[in-house]
Amino acid sequence: MAGLATRRDSNALKMSASTYGLYIRIRGIVQGVGFRPFVYNLATRYGLNGWVRNSAAGVEIEISGNSEALQAFVSELKTNPPPLSRIDSFEAVSIPPNHATTFTIIESQDESHEFLPVSPDVAICADCRRELFDPGDRRYRYPFINCTNCGPRFTIIRAIPYDRPNTTMAGFPLCPDCEADYHDPGNRRFHAQPIACPVCGPHLQFLTPQGETLAEREDALQLARQWLAEGRILAIKGLGGFHLACDATRAESVRELRLRKQRSDKPFAVMAFDVSTIARHTHLGEAEQQWLTSPSHPIVILERLPRSPIAAEVAPGQHTLGFMLPYTPLHLLLLEPSPGFPEVLVMTSGNLSEEPIAYLDHEVFDRLASLADGILTHNRPIYTRVDDSVIRIVHGAPYFLRRARGFAPDPIHLPREVPPILAVGAELKNTFCLTRKHYAFLSHHIGDLQNYETLQAFEEGIRHYETLFRTQPEWLATDLHPDYLATRYAQNRSQVESKPLLYVQHHHAHLAACLVDNGINDPDPVIGLIFDGTGYGSDGTIWGGEVFIGSYAGYRRYAYLKPVPLPGGDRAVHQVARMALAHLWANGLPWEEDLPPVQALCADERSLLYAMLEKGINTPLTSSMGRLFDAVAALIGLRSTVNYEAQAAIELEQAVDMHEAAAYSFRIEWPYLDAHPLWEALLNDLRHGISIPRIAARFHNAIVTLCLEVAQYIRDVEGIRRVALSGGVWQNQILLHRTVRELQQAGFEVLIHRQVPTNDGGLALGQAMVTAAWIEGKNYSE
Repeated sequence: MAGLATRRDSNALKMSASTYGLYIRIRGIVQGVGFRPFVYNLATRYGLNGWVRNSAAGVEIEISGNSEALQAFVSELKTNPPPLSRIDSFEAVSIPPNHATTFTIIESQDESHEFLPVSPDVAICADCRRELFDPGDRRYRYPFINCTNCGPRFTIIRAIPYDRPNTTMAGFPLCPDCEADYHDPGNRRFHAQPIACPVCGPHLQFLTPQGETLAEREDALQLARQWLAEGRILAIKGLGGFHLACDATRAESVRELRLRKQRSDKPFAVMAFDVSTIARHTHLGEAEQQWLTSPSHPIVILERLPRSPIAAEVAPGQHTLGFMLPYTPLHLLLLEPSPGFPEVLVMTSGNLSEEPIAYLDHEVFDRLASLADGILTHNRPIYTRVDDSVIRIVHGAPYFLRRARGFAPDPIHLPREVPPILAVGAELKNTFCLTRKHYAFLSHHIGDLQNYETLQAFEEGIRHYETLFRTQPEWLATDLHPDYLATRYAQNRSQVESKPLLYVQHHHAHLAACLVDNGINDPDPVIGLIFDGTGYGSDGTIWGGEVFIGSYAGYRRYAYLKPVPLPGGDRAVHQVARMALAHLWANGLPWEEDLPPVQALCADERSLLYAMLEKGINTPLTSSMGRLFDAVAALIGLRSTVNYEAQAAIELEQAVDMHEAAAYSFRIEWPYLDAHPLWEALLNDLRHGISIPRIAARFHNAIVTLCLEVAQYIRDVEGIRRVALSGGVWQNQILLHRTVRELQQAGFEVLIHRQVPTNDGGLALGQAMVTAAWIEGKNYSE
């Protein structure tokens, strides 16, 4: 074949009498998304012959026919592939025509050296949902209905290529009807690997915490609904693990769940049957609705309506709710509206606080028996545990707080090819990142590496990704902090496998993650406003309020919050009254008896704290912006201790008077960003009875003004107009929106996170890109 025509003239191309052949290889998200059936039906429609198959490299096609038909086939394949697919590369070369007389799907080929992306799990599609509630369908009310357009993917796959024997569905032989569906090119379940029905597929069981079976199949579902309606707490096996569920409108049930789960204040996620139900409880915009109903079905943070009957205990001290829609047929059946049944359920991770989500069948008895009154489970094994994803909507697009189900392990496409690198992330909100060529496989959310169970999940996840993507890292990357469990893992592996290990400064990794998140490839440095709670600095102190000038290759610490002592180290992170008193001490301001943080500590505690500060005992210095938020929240009386990370800062944000325009100020004495004027003004306002919401607003406005002043100064001196915002503090929506607005109005190009979290959940991606720059020899230091 001389080549495919790239355009048509006004007259249709004449049918060629000659036959030509093409070999096509496609990489991307092309397995488990109905790609082969799509190719089959497309080729059949155009009268082309040949075959299509999965391989470890993606999808391969060998096809023959006349020139015009081949051209039309290729054009449609490129421009209108299956909705869940993503084409990353498309190679087509001319070959001699084959002598096939039909087009077929042939057996998958496994090339051990090749790899390809794997589809995330996909929420139930509209067709399957319709069949689920259709009494005339043979899968009516079947909790595991799926097709090529929806259902489990990543959570059930053991190896590639993505075929049924390589999934946890291998133990369910197909019945004759499902076998016929699977092999029928005109059927929506043609080569759908998790295909099942009530005859041959998994089924439900309702168990007591002691393991006694009370009901099965539909009876199990109905018993679960009955118990939920009565106010009981259930463990429910979902797609990537167990949830704990109860009626979200029953305050006593939610309080009991908090007590059992040992989760005092951190918000619970909730689930409702449909969008109209969510709209009765929250302000629901078009973009929020779009993402709630997207194939990923994440938890979306929404503004709560004051009239909502959802118990305040679901999200204590907050005016937002994290809602999601049912993403499995089981969830839909569980939440099916009926008189007397709760329209909103708490649907939180099945674990004790700080542990990983339970996902193995035996774990429910070991770990959840004391938390749940009953257990709704099933016999489809979960291979990989995956939590629910959490997003906000910022300027109409997702802004990740947690990237997991529905997104992982969908790779981040890198702006340039990099060597195989394993970056292990940090301690909190851990993810790891495995790179190969132009792909960065950022893992699903692992959690906080502060206990053995989470460390096991971390190590198991790394092994699975290396197997799944056929990649053995040549380099390792980790955080500078010597005591992180992730760092120790990387150090041990580096020694055992004799692989080089690069230590990447925490905030440099944040900056690099934001750059790659935005597809930045050029080497020009940017301004990085990197604000978070804790990050180990190159000088041995704790950083967190950083202004960098840098790129993948390196950074300069241009400015930072003037350091203050962190009395007692981590104790000050949890007892934020200590942080407020440390800031007052560092600024020469008295601990007056009526101040809330002074009242929060007894006389002996205050005496000990003062001695620690005066003598420098166990008081590492920190420039943390997160700790500054904590200190302000404690000083104005919002909270003296926290029960979860960033609780004080979150409640400070919730308190802001949105109409207050005044702002406190910082004194800039390069490289110090000195908060002394801010503390003096804040204390003065407190003494004069200015309300907490107005003080909270003036503090937020002060940070926005500081960011603008610093960026403008650097632009004038260094000529840099691009600003990257990264670090956990930028989860604060008021701070984010106002800072972006002010910077853009001043003519800056502002980069924020879009594909990965701004918190430490995106850190491993940045570590990988810094390491790639190091390998290329492009590194520089302060």
